[in-house]
Amino acid sequence: MKSPPNTPLLDRVQTPADLRKLNESELPQLAEELRAELIDIVSHTGGHLGAGLGVVELTVALHHVFNTPADRLIWDVGHQAYPHKILTGRRDRMRTLRQEDGLSGFTKRAESEYDPFGAAHSSTSISAGLGMAAARDLQGGSNNVIAVIGDGAMSAGMAFEALNNAGALGSRLIVILNDNDMSIAPPTGALSGYLARLAVGKTYLSIRDFGKKLTAYLGKRMDRAITRAVEHARGYVTGGTMFEELGFFHVGPIDGHNLEHLVPVLKNVRDNHDGPVIVHVVTQKGKGYGPAEESADKYHGVNKFDVVTGTQAKAPANAPAYTKVFAESLIEEARHDDKIVAITAAMPSGTGLDLFGEVFPNRTFDVGIAEQHAVTFAAGLASEGYKPFAAIYSTFLQRAYDQVVHDVAIQKLPVRFPIDRAGFVGADGPTHCGAFDTTYLASLPGFVVMAAADEAELRHMVRTAAAYDEGPIAFRYPRGNGVGVDMPERGAVLEIGKGRIIKQGTKVALLSFGTRLSDCVAAAEELDAAGLSTTVADARFAKPLDEDLVRRLAREHEVLITVEEGSIGGFASQVLHYLATNGMLEHGLKVRPLVLPDEFTDQAKPEKMYANAGLDAAGIVRTVFNALGQVEQAARA
Repeated sequence: MKSPPNTPLLDRVQTPADLRKLNESELPQLAEELRAELIDIVSHTGGHLGAGLGVVELTVALHHVFNTPADRLIWDVGHQAYPHKILTGRRDRMRTLRQEDGLSGFTKRAESEYDPFGAAHSSTSISAGLGMAAARDLQGGSNNVIAVIGDGAMSAGMAFEALNNAGALGSRLIVILNDNDMSIAPPTGALSGYLARLAVGKTYLSIRDFGKKLTAYLGKRMDRAITRAVEHARGYVTGGTMFEELGFFHVGPIDGHNLEHLVPVLKNVRDNHDGPVIVHVVTQKGKGYGPAEESADKYHGVNKFDVVTGTQAKAPANAPAYTKVFAESLIEEARHDDKIVAITAAMPSGTGLDLFGEVFPNRTFDVGIAEQHAVTFAAGLASEGYKPFAAIYSTFLQRAYDQVVHDVAIQKLPVRFPIDRAGFVGADGPTHCGAFDTTYLASLPGFVVMAAADEAELRHMVRTAAAYDEGPIAFRYPRGNGVGVDMPERGAVLEIGKGRIIKQGTKVALLSFGTRLSDCVAAAEELDAAGLSTTVADARFAKPLDEDLVRRLAREHEVLITVEEGSIGGFASQVLHYLATNGMLEHGLKVRPLVLPDEFTDQAKPEKMYANAGLDAAGIVRTVFNALGQVEQAARA
């Protein structure tokens, strides 16, 4: 077994206050030790590796220069925050990352005073930072606010909305643009660092301010002209950009792995600027670990791995992953219909659309981290007769809800929404849990909302969505692998709004929406063995609801349990509304909805999460016994 890395300097750093006691000459060694520690930790826990490796020097520099936590340091998304966690008093808990009762894989306010803002979705840092800066100004404070945002996150409209507001407001705010896109050339060593330091140093600023005062005597028009000329000239030296037009003082690009450049630049930005500043830092994702440098995409998020070889551990797969089933099914439908196009918001591999793109590159659109744009872009395609599949994670689709309502649903445009990561997501925790999509989509008039019970059903739903042109349609499916059912070569077109009976009984009815169906079948076997004859049905549709199926289950059974991996207000709400408005709750029917807990559930192993939520077979059995008043049997279940 590989021994832990030797980290004598890092061992002296319990908090950033300890880091600030180090000499600047010691910082490169600290960064080396921090990088080795990060690699060792993630090799045991899995998680996000490449992004953290890319910001090791930047993290050291920021905590050395700024007085955190009084100075607010905000990490966008949080994928890159592991080095930050190590340096902020959490090193001894790092091997609990993404585990039950362990550290979150993202920044989290409840976890540390050094996490002033929780983040796991992209492009929020500048907005949050500007709010903190405005709050500081209102109360007469003097602390710094620093927002670190990646070049990928800058593709989101929200980031530019914040930049525009920050430039207009003029509050003192520091934005670090962490540019790890290898298509952008790195800065040219010492000269670039010197010019960046010069641009933010007191000499340049003093000359500029003196020039402004002098030319003020010549009138405002001359003042503006000379000031703009000075700024234009500086642009040639420092790479002035559109950020200047938004009201930011722009610095860089500078080498984000060179502490001799980073530290003086950050000090000058800290000490010599009263308004918004953007520091453009170029880094390499996966820096310092060969396998991650060579394959940044594969080492963005990793399983446990061997540090020496880089080989990642893989759990044995007994069935295909839902994401891959979706992708292969969409490819098959696209071969039969040249109007099918696919859209992703910067998640081609996460949604499986990288596979679709290999076959149909001209019919695949990656719009960047811009879910709002993705939905309205899809609406535009649909308005011209195309069949767009906007594949977006459940938790990310929340960001585009206005566009779903205003641009798609009201206009009854046939946009297809494959919703990946529906339900619990294990180690990624509450920020990525797909809890709310059924609730927020089924509330919209004319929206068809489906959930796949298994991988074969997912294939059917892809074809059903491709064939449906009456309006918007969505189908949800979970993270992970299917259940191992036989797969058709091509999906069948399902009848809209019709479920199916899986097993017939007489006393108890289990009505499942989505992938809890296999647990319903297992629960039915236990209930049958206990003398409670049980029906199992797969609803398939939350909207339109299969009213005939619901009515039959309600009339022919004493107990009706609805089971879904979604929040309050979803499928069960649709069923209960129908039963209540049709007088079916007045004759002794015992209805119990099983849904996700009304809370934001922290990370754990999926099977533990299902058990805690009462959505596994044992929980379903318990619910039935309790509904029948059989308390002792429920306690034993």
